[in-house]
Amino acid sequence: MSSRQASHADSWYTGNAGRLDRELSGWLEAVNPATEDEFTPPMPGTKAIIAPHAGYLYSGRAAAWAYKSIDTTGIKHVFVLGPSHHVYLDGCALTKCSQYETPLGLLPIDTETTTELKKTGKFSEMDLQTDEDEHSIEMHLPYVRKIFEGKDISVVPILVGAINYDKEVEYGRLLAPYLARDDTIFVVSSDFCHWGLRFQYTFYYPNPPPSSTPPIRLSRAEPSPAALKGHPIHASISALDHEAMELLTLPPFTASQAHHEFADYLARTKNTICGRHPIGVLLGALTALEQQGKAPKLKWVRYEQSSPCITVKDSSVSYASAFVTF
Repeated sequence: MSSRQASHADSWYTGNAGRLDRELSGWLEAVNPATEDEFTPPMPGTKAIIAPHAGYLYSGRAAAWAYKSIDTTGIKHVFVLGPSHHVYLDGCALTKCSQYETPLGLLPIDTETTTELKKTGKFSEMDLQTDEDEHSIEMHLPYVRKIFEGKDISVVPILVGAINYDKEVEYGRLLAPYLARDDTIFVVSSDFCHWGLRFQYTFYYPNPPPSSTPPIRLSRAEPSPAALKGHPIHASISALDHEAMELLTLPPFTASQAHHEFADYLARTKNTICGRHPIGVLLGALTALEQQGKAPKLKWVRYEQSSPCITVKDSSVSYASAFVTF
């Protein structure tokens, strides 16, 4: 029986089962929405979540807000869609393994579903090295095992490559019938803006959008703009991320509209949302289900930054959590 090791344990998160369980429990218990948030987890009928995949020290708390939304009743299959960080992939890839290891216990692979997907001819397979090198899927596995503690579930990991809009639509259509099943939920793995010189991304809004003042790129070689005093970098990053989050909120947008608007937004801002393609595949699936009469709702429930950027020498990564219901 082929098994994928928890290769990022003891580096990106603790490999000690007791400590990890206490950390996850603490973050889940700390989810305390305000009354005006209209978020009273778990949310009945949650069909998908979007959550970050950084080291738990940075994103574990934000991810808890997405996982807290999951109503585990009747769920048997968990798809995990993560972006490829280490290999170029113009498509989507499946695991060859029959189980994934986590410090909290094993997660069996839904081999029946992966076989069905492979038969479409649209999916390649990851070799074990690629599988274990990638963190975007692994960082969700302890949370999945924790949320479904004591429950008989299987997972379908899908590595999503740097695919274009049309392929996002195509893969979304292929996966839509699975998302429609009452016993299935999707986990979509994505961090939001990676800002700073080390990420080669220093996009800055001198004024909060919408504004007639065009955005600029900050540079060490150029003097800091006066606008920084009134509109610091971290506020610009938040505005940039929330611009995307608003476009992805369903309603007022339909999934089809959101997919178009999100693609245009990415082309315009080049925001470094690393899970943009898994999000695009989710939108493709939701669009296909809209055409069958479903009315998906996507709501954001948490936004955080790893640190507040003040000068161009600083850097940060943003984390956002959302859930989807029909």
